Amino acid sequence: MQLSTDFIFRIIGAVIFTVAVSLLGIQLAPAFDGDPETFGLIFGLIGFLFGIILTPYITIYPLRRISGRLSNMAPEHLVAIIAGIFLGLMAAALLSLPLGFLPSPFRQIMPLATAVIFCYLSVVILMSRQKDLRSLFRGFRNSETNGKMQDAANETYILLDTSVIIDGRIADISKTGFIRATLLVPNFILLELQHIADSADPLRRGRGRLGLEVLSTLQNEAPIPTRITDMDVSEVRDADSKLVSLARHLHCPIMTNDYNLNRVAELQGVSVLNINDLANAVKVTCLPGEELMVKVIQEGRESNQGVGFLEDGTMVVVENGIGLIDKRLSVTVTKVLQTSAGRMIFAKP
Repeated sequence: MQLSTDFIFRIIGAVIFTVAVSLLGIQLAPAFDGDPETFGLIFGLIGFLFGIILTPYITIYPLRRISGRLSNMAPEHLVAIIAGIFLGLMAAALLSLPLGFLPSPFRQIMPLATAVIFCYLSVVILMSRQKDLRSLFRGFRNSETNGKMQDAANETYILLDTSVIIDGRIADISKTGFIRATLLVPNFILLELQHIADSADPLRRGRGRLGLEVLSTLQNEAPIPTRITDMDVSEVRDADSKLVSLARHLHCPIMTNDYNLNRVAELQGVSVLNINDLANAVKVTCLPGEELMVKVIQEGRESNQGVGFLEDGTMVVVENGIGLIDKRLSVTVTKVLQTSAGRMIFAKP
């Protein structure tokens, strides 16, 4: 393609040079008392040779060098040149009218000279202020990003962490109607979830695929909107740190099951919604003296103890229940103990 382009430009240049130089030879023939046709033919051949040889050097090669330099040029540098030329031409256009009243030949020379001088000065001045242009562009980008974050902050959002998505319970919770805010999933959380789904570990891979299915359920079946956003925080690289910084920008809480993220977010003043805390909070509250129906399914840690579970997963430790395994019976609550692992109920038959 490059050779064909060179060839085409050489042919066009040869034709132009042939015609132009041939006309020049015809004009010079009377001065040398020569035949115009002969001069035109000789000069035309000379023009053809010059056109074939010189055309690429005055057309294609300079354009390629300019194109290469422009492709490697910094954006601020390129904008400075274009803006400088534009401002210089505008200034020259404003001065062209008064310069047209000058006597000849100044009226023909000065407008062109003024355009060249003003373009040169404008480019030099703007090139010397590239740092200011860079700061200006950075300010535009930051203002655009902050504008998106400000628009998002005007709405009520809950940021979802990877742990709460692969946990799966958020899909059921969203269907209950207790959550009214829009669930927001940043792109970097989605990429982390995709990375888990592509893991070589079968357990992690299964969790990751479950998380992708949960996101699909949230978007298609949940009564509350779930959005994927490209908002990012370029100052930090870690996903958890990005999530906390984004939550601070949007003034919204984070929903997570990650203990470390929970602590870091609380230390930075970000509200955290922990599904484990929610699960513990909605478990049945029992008082000493109440009666429960429970099935003893295994031995307890202490002697003569049996262990059963309520429908919400609360552990019930039954005194003297070692001989009641696999039996469903009525028990009386003696004590309720709240631990870091959840609520435990002690009872006796």
